[in-house]
Amino acid sequence: MKRPTIADIAREAGVSKGAVSYALNGRPGVSPATRERILAVADRLNFHADSNARALAGAKARVVGLTLQRSPSTLGVEPFFMELISGLEQELSRQSYALLLQMATGRDEELAYHRRWFSEGRVDGVLVCDVRTGDPRVPALEELGVPAIVIGPPDASGALPSVWSDDAQSMVEAVEYLAALGHRRIARVGGIAEFAHTAIRTAAFDEVAARLGLTGAATVPADYTGESGARATRRLLTGPDRPTAIIYDNDIMAVAGLTVAKELGIAVPAELSIVAWDDSPVCRLLHPPLTALSRDIGEYGVRAARLLLAAIAGEPVASTLGAPAHLSPRGSTARLH
Repeated sequence: MKRPTIADIAREAGVSKGAVSYALNGRPGVSPATRERILAVADRLNFHADSNARALAGAKARVVGLTLQRSPSTLGVEPFFMELISGLEQELSRQSYALLLQMATGRDEELAYHRRWFSEGRVDGVLVCDVRTGDPRVPALEELGVPAIVIGPPDASGALPSVWSDDAQSMVEAVEYLAALGHRRIARVGGIAEFAHTAIRTAAFDEVAARLGLTGAATVPADYTGESGARATRRLLTGPDRPTAIIYDNDIMAVAGLTVAKELGIAVPAELSIVAWDDSPVCRLLHPPLTALSRDIGEYGVRAARLLLAAIAGEPVASTLGAPAHLSPRGSTARLH
């Protein structure tokens, strides 16, 4: 079956090839009604413009890219990314943009995707997640000179605009809440230590623990998976000076921690209080339901997409501070007796 061409669309729609080009590339020059008729014909003929030809013509791809250095299975168990992508899609689809999601095995592979996407004209801009201090993607994207938005703290985003929330404020709120319940031995199961937001949380945890005189406070590093959260919890609960409260850097590790506590016969919340970072439906369905730091992650995605589309349109953009996560107390925390 012959691949449809612009000439085929023009003949079917009863317009010139130039009008078809304007409509397909989102340029002015045709009326809204004509544009809709052309796009409908293109869709019926299953027409797909060649990305290289489109790039040479200076047309927008109407696609933004997102790479994640994680296993594809992450998306099936990590509510954060599902809610983030939902927010991104909400805003992108409203402006007729698509999201190109690519899982990568390392930073070099991520950079290779970025360079290929832009050289082939596949995307108009990219979103950057899980930014590290000194992240090589930041200067590489600055050098490419393409629209890019970091979903993470501005201290690690270089000259790239970022969408972020104050994780330090949220950590202080969680620790002060547990201390007010009488807990003095508070531990934390942290995320990947190299991530910039993890470093911010760690610094805030150490600062507030020192200020409150919580001499037994300690962070055990993990990697956000349930397996690592379970290992870290066993280490904490079977060691000397067992903590009476644990803060987890995501909900998956907190769920695993609750399971380990039950295995060891440690009652939650009577003997151990648990706080999860980033609320999810799972936190509310457990018994006891998990106290969590809650924020609107979908709105976070909407903000990031909106900022990137503004950058793609050539508008000046600046880093945007979203609302911090706030504590939602539930059955997994209680006053220490």
